[in-house]
Amino acid sequence: MSDKKISYEQIANPKSHYGNARASTRHFITQRVSGAVNIVLLALTLFIMVQLAGEDRSDVVELIGAWYIGLPLAVLIAVAAIHMRNGMRDTLEDYMHGKTYDLAMLLNTLFCLLLGALGIIAVLKLVFWG
Repeated sequence: MSDKKISYEQIANPKSHYGNARASTRHFITQRVSGAVNIVLLALTLFIMVQLAGEDRSDVVELIGAWYIGLPLAVLIAVAAIHMRNGMRDTLEDYMHGKTYDLAMLLNTLFCLLLGALGIIAVLKLVFWG
């Protein structure tokens, strides 16, 4: 984000061009695709959770450790982390500016990366090492 001020007249004029159109389009598409993938994978996860209701821990670990359940779950965690980062980015863009914005975006990215990596590692550990 640049430090150049954008006036109301520039925003209100539909013929003015400001911002990065390519990055904005990529962000828009990423948000929509990750949302659609989340819906599909969360439906699968909900189905699995209903099936496992009342089972003990060993049965749950055994099912999540199956590659056909664990790998889609790891993909869900990755896509959810990407979707979370983009959603939090939208809020940060609205309320923060300058150096505070840069720091908040860095912390947002690191938080989502850490959370996604820990979740994926936990699931893949169950899949590959029991």
